[in-house]
Amino acid sequence: MSYFTHLECSRCAHTYDPGVPQNLCTQCGKPLFARYALDKIAQSWDKSSLWEREASMWRYGELLPVTDSRHIVSLNESMTPLLPAQRLASSLGLKALWVKDESRLPTGSFKARGLAMAVSKAKELGLTKLAIPSAGNAATALASYAAQAGMEAHIFMPQDAPAFNRDTCLLAGADVTLIDGLITDAGKIVAERKETEGWFDVSTLKEPYRVEGKKTMGLEIAEQFDWELPDVIIYPTGGGTGIVGMWKVFQELEAIGWLDGKRPRMISVQSTGCAPIVKAWQEGATEAEPWENAETTAAGLRVPQAVGDFLILDAIYQSNGAAIAVTDDEIQEAMATLATYEGILACPEGAATVAGLSKLVSAGEIQPENRVVLFNTGGYQA
Repeated sequence: MSYFTHLECSRCAHTYDPGVPQNLCTQCGKPLFARYALDKIAQSWDKSSLWEREASMWRYGELLPVTDSRHIVSLNESMTPLLPAQRLASSLGLKALWVKDESRLPTGSFKARGLAMAVSKAKELGLTKLAIPSAGNAATALASYAAQAGMEAHIFMPQDAPAFNRDTCLLAGADVTLIDGLITDAGKIVAERKETEGWFDVSTLKEPYRVEGKKTMGLEIAEQFDWELPDVIIYPTGGGTGIVGMWKVFQELEAIGWLDGKRPRMISVQSTGCAPIVKAWQEGATEAEPWENAETTAAGLRVPQAVGDFLILDAIYQSNGAAIAVTDDEIQEAMATLATYEGILACPEGAATVAGLSKLVSAGEIQPENRVVLFNTGGYQA
């Protein structure tokens, strides 16, 4: 049974028909959220039923937007492990530290969650041509899931995007265009051409369903912590869909009575070469200004302007969280630290959380007794 009822603008609350493909709110231009009959879910869904379900992101179907499981496009998105990082914790004077390792997902990164959901919903809505701007991992994920679904994937990437991502997109039969510029420039091309080409735009938060896939990270953490959330979640932030999705699902889980209202502090980590969320947070702003001349070796963090900036900042403010920037040198050092202490071969974006954690501990922002979860959003790529 599906409990998905409608789409709602995250800013102005205007509602939309979920049976029609939707992008941003036509009233204010902000992202749309999927909404559910949470009162009915609370009455009919017991968490004990999860024991009988497969260990994948699809186990949480009552809180997901695909209304008919026959439309699910899957490459086996298994639950990702929560790895105890005891040696790293000891080196920082912490008692409890974990790494949520998203590199175990089918396409090697957390992007698999969002694109599996977006492609599945696109299939359900009868769409056949999808387009995306990407700095790397989202392109690989879209190409793979579109191939599985028999859809066209049109991908626009910066010239200096990781070779792994370019190559995997081509292997999966996607139409790949490399551009001079950043992901925001790639996004403008998709926006300009989508109407005439017949593409549906699956850019970050410019359609409602990638965030629904990403929110399963929060569902898994809640379940892995036996429905008592950690004190702190540290997350590498480009487009920020992960923070937005987790914050959304924590609210939903509270509404159905599975969580008690105690949520983690949400901490965003960015690169000093592209830190619009950090700057906005430091200034107490509710939206972020575009970052000029964005440059960082962590391709996933090189997002000069996020369409969901106000949602990222809302989660930080509401959770008494923080935003912190780290240098590329600190990221490289953290990659070695995580591998040396814990044997985890992280992507630069994931390692950024280790660098951020070290600074936060030194500044007294994180206390020794805090239970902390870091997100490694993808695997190491040479």
